[in-house]
Amino acid sequence: MAALSDNLKIDSARLWDSISEMAKIGPGVAGGNNRQALTDEDGAGRELFRNWCEEAGCAVAVDQMGTMFAARPGTDPDALPVYVGSHLDTQPTGGKYDGVLGTLAALEIVRTLNDLGIRTRHPIVVTNWTNEEGTRFAPAMLASGVFAGVYEQEWAYQRKDAEGKRFGDELKRIGWRGDEKTGDRKLHAFFELHIEQGPILESEGKDIGVVTHGQGLSWTQITVKGQESHTGSTPMPMRRNAGLGMARILQLVDEIALRHAPHAVGAAGHIDVYPNSRNVIPGTAVFTVDFRSPKLSVIQDMERRLEDGGREICEAMGLEVEFEKVGGFDPVEFDADCVSAVRGAAKRLGYTYRDLISGAGHDACWISRVAPTAMVMCPCEGGLSHNEAENISQEWAAAGANVLFHAAVETAGIVS
Repeated sequence: MAALSDNLKIDSARLWDSISEMAKIGPGVAGGNNRQALTDEDGAGRELFRNWCEEAGCAVAVDQMGTMFAARPGTDPDALPVYVGSHLDTQPTGGKYDGVLGTLAALEIVRTLNDLGIRTRHPIVVTNWTNEEGTRFAPAMLASGVFAGVYEQEWAYQRKDAEGKRFGDELKRIGWRGDEKTGDRKLHAFFELHIEQGPILESEGKDIGVVTHGQGLSWTQITVKGQESHTGSTPMPMRRNAGLGMARILQLVDEIALRHAPHAVGAAGHIDVYPNSRNVIPGTAVFTVDFRSPKLSVIQDMERRLEDGGREICEAMGLEVEFEKVGGFDPVEFDADCVSAVRGAAKRLGYTYRDLISGAGHDACWISRVAPTAMVMCPCEGGLSHNEAENISQEWAAAGANVLFHAAVETAGIVS
């Protein structure tokens, strides 16, 4: 099989235009996007993506979780496909590049191969995974999790949003529940391009992140119960303030994460206080602690310290406390050969690069359980993501897409 010439690049302007066109669907209020999973906007984005894939000569299939697979045939009918992609759904106040860059860069691979008349031995399948963000239907990476056997499909169908609408019902409503059984596909390899969602690449002036590992994640929902009472007439020594108990546990979370610096992190992003009235001492606080680390032993230690310390805090304050593990996954080590393909592509193409540990969850984390997998990352301004101000440059996008192109195509095998 022939080698891919180092001077072959994707069409940077076409990729950038595609990203801009997709951003017109589900615009946010501050320049970003609100295209949450299984909304009408998600359906419209999928329709545009399908049209583009079919125009590129791909056959588009959809599985029972709504994941889209656009296949460009290979020359060997017995060769397993190389899958490339990410997701199109966004946060409620999401940026224009999170997920979208990886999905449309995967499509750009097919377009570029068509332009150049290059054939590959293995088919290449452009993929749009459903509900990666998990913002409307928790947990995140839901469809790839079902694909990899982490979750049962019926369980996924029963996930509800804040209005009580079920995932399965909404998938059917927008017309994107396919007939293909989820997880039946076999993969030769999977590659995913993503913005870093962190500040390291930009601050160090690197073009490319070669992702070697994905951090493990632990979500623990904590419910602290005290007693609602009047803020003005309840003496300080007689208060059972659930809000104060929560605050002290949150301080503990920070201390626990700092014990495992520099790679461990911890915070609470989802917080509800009841009754949430100006002149009522909170009787109940419900919040979710997010711990992450590339080492499973560290995650387990942080979980143990959180529960032991949280119980001690609440007992001293006369509060009740409950802990519930509501999500998480073990750390991921990506496939050595796929990682080498990414690193080699970056080096040959003349880009500056460094190894990275992904601090965020991605579909690649679940797919690594069923196929050799690797990730490519490009910088984003200030490391800002899950924010409408999220931004990257066209040059960063092109660099990431070029590395993705070379790593994926060489893995698929070029036929002379």
